[in-house]
Amino acid sequence: MNQEHHNILKQVSPKRIVIPILIGLGVAGYMLYKEWDGDALSKLNVGVLGVLFIGVAMLMMVLRDLGYMIRLRILAGEQLSWRSIFNIILLWEFTSAVTPSAIGGTSVAVFFIHKEGISVGRSSAIVLSTAFLDELYFILAFPLILFFINPIELFSLNQEGATEIVTFTNKYFYFAFVGYSLKLIFLLFVAYGLFINPKGIKTTLNFIFKFPLIRRWQKGADQTGDEIILASQDLKTRPFMFWVKAFGATVMSWTARYWVANFLLVALLFSTTGHTIAIDFSEHVLIFARQLVMWIMMLVMPTPGGSGFAEAIFSEYMAEFIPVGFVVVMAFLWRLITYYPYLFLGSFVVPRWIKKILSR
Repeated sequence: MNQEHHNILKQVSPKRIVIPILIGLGVAGYMLYKEWDGDALSKLNVGVLGVLFIGVAMLMMVLRDLGYMIRLRILAGEQLSWRSIFNIILLWEFTSAVTPSAIGGTSVAVFFIHKEGISVGRSSAIVLSTAFLDELYFILAFPLILFFINPIELFSLNQEGATEIVTFTNKYFYFAFVGYSLKLIFLLFVAYGLFINPKGIKTTLNFIFKFPLIRRWQKGADQTGDEIILASQDLKTRPFMFWVKAFGATVMSWTARYWVANFLLVALLFSTTGHTIAIDFSEHVLIFARQLVMWIMMLVMPTPGGSGFAEAIFSEYMAEFIPVGFVVVMAFLWRLITYYPYLFLGSFVVPRWIKKILSR
């Protein structure tokens, strides 16, 4: 096994789950210690409806992964079995969970797909296509949300003294703007490289990574340039309906993920006695929108999978919809459904998958 493969397998080592778990549990524990409210928690009574809506929230995550699997099946031209696709998605999500949000699992996804029997060039095309479609969803959805929802509602959180204009002094708007800008730049970069001038992108990458501070990544940048050229040759021949189907699966996946918090909040409201908060349809739309903004914010966080930051920002950003005393519990339950399963399932699947590819 060459050094590059060794480095990739090291990156997906199950041992890496320790860091995000410690960070996430540490932050959640600290917040729970600060905001503990025994009287409020004594009103918790999870009944049939509460269990039902928790189940629906978990179903949203199943639909999210199913959307990913359908998309990968479309992009691979049915060259991959559903079992292989399931393994790839789980490996991909595991890598995303144990690496900083800005890096994610994309950096090693080409390796995962290639080891399931797809050529390197085709694997590169598939991975860059998923990145392109994911970013396109965010780039289109965010302005659409701002069109329907007042920015004050989205970013000011009903704070006293909030002005009618959201500026960069608002930390939520600042992080969202930075994250959105990075996503837009990346989308334009990938689109230009895939569909217009792939060789120009490679030349640009090689020039940028000659600078001293980032020179150590020059080899990886050169390889990325080669992958873009290979991917471009494959993707330029794809018909319009190919992209429509793949983007439809992308919309299904991300939209299902953002409805998780909505159903968890409904479950909580059905499980607490004497609560004074009710959520109408317009507020459900606002909750959905805030989750999209949160995900954009998490892009700039250096911790694995946004650990720590995700729990904290959820507690602040969703507090007005959650009964007093349950904010931190709700944030932890949200992460328990949307994040931790990939850590634990990945820690079992990764060793078996590594053993399988090494046996070849």
